[in-house]
Amino acid sequence: DVNESSDPITPQVRGIDGCYPLDETIVNARNAGITTVAAGPGSANVIGGTFVAYKTYGVSMDEMAIKNPVAMKCAFGENPKRRYMTSRMSTRMTNAALIREALQKAALYMVKKEAAGDDVSKLPAFDQKSESLIPVLKGELPLKAHAHQANDIFTAIRIAKEFHAKLTLEHVTEGHLIVDELVKENLPLAVGPTFSHATKVELLNKSWTTPGILAKAGCHVSIISDAPVTPLHDLPLYAGMAMKAGMDPYDALRAITINAAEHIGVADRVGSLETGKDADLVICKGSPMEISGVVKYVFINGELVE
Repeated sequence: DVNESSDPITPQVRGIDGCYPLDETIVNARNAGITTVAAGPGSANVIGGTFVAYKTYGVSMDEMAIKNPVAMKCAFGENPKRRYMTSRMSTRMTNAALIREALQKAALYMVKKEAAGDDVSKLPAFDQKSESLIPVLKGELPLKAHAHQANDIFTAIRIAKEFHAKLTLEHVTEGHLIVDELVKENLPLAVGPTFSHATKVELLNKSWTTPGILAKAGCHVSIISDAPVTPLHDLPLYAGMAMKAGMDPYDALRAITINAAEHIGVADRVGSLETGKDADLVICKGSPMEISGVVKYVFINGELVE
């Protein structure tokens, strides 16, 4: 369903409830060797809700999910500004203020709830939004921050530090302009989508060199499709484009395998071939990161699915 447009603050909505397992895009992704994905609300909302990690094979999200939730989506920059410009928000300052307000309210709610203990009569009135943000405040669920511009990246980092919250950064379009700072922060970075036009002012510095520059500097880099912005089934080719722009081949491979798994917190199950992990295997003729590469066999949980 992409975005819940009734309110800019919707931490209570869950991506797992909006996914359609029989969608052809999931089938296409599986056939291309994509065995696990993270999906959830888009970037129209300041706080959008939770993401789920699931296998691309099955008919029920409850069976396909391997971790739910994996992160709480929040967004900075042009998308929430554009969506709510005529109502509650028109600047980046209000965007940040709304996130702080929601987290501060949740923190107070959490304190009152803990103080009540087993005395039901002392519990604060149930607040679904605040309840949903408690795992973020406890460090159990990272904020998944949509941020393209350098200033938005720093705002996301600033807010996460204020509330002692874990953070992953998504898109990081201007990451190559602030490499030294990102190295110091040592955060998981998901770069992309790059295979598209610069449709917003915050995308003017978009470059295929970004993931390679960040990886070479020592950052933890994944490459993402941001589907349906760009097709998920072409993810390996995006890694190939990054290689063409100078990214080390093994860094590019890690960016769509183990680094991606670590980014969404499922590396204990997927992302590499190790004893004890799920038997998710992709056998190709040629490199899947080249246009001529052909996926021959796909195994998910040890079962041949393509």
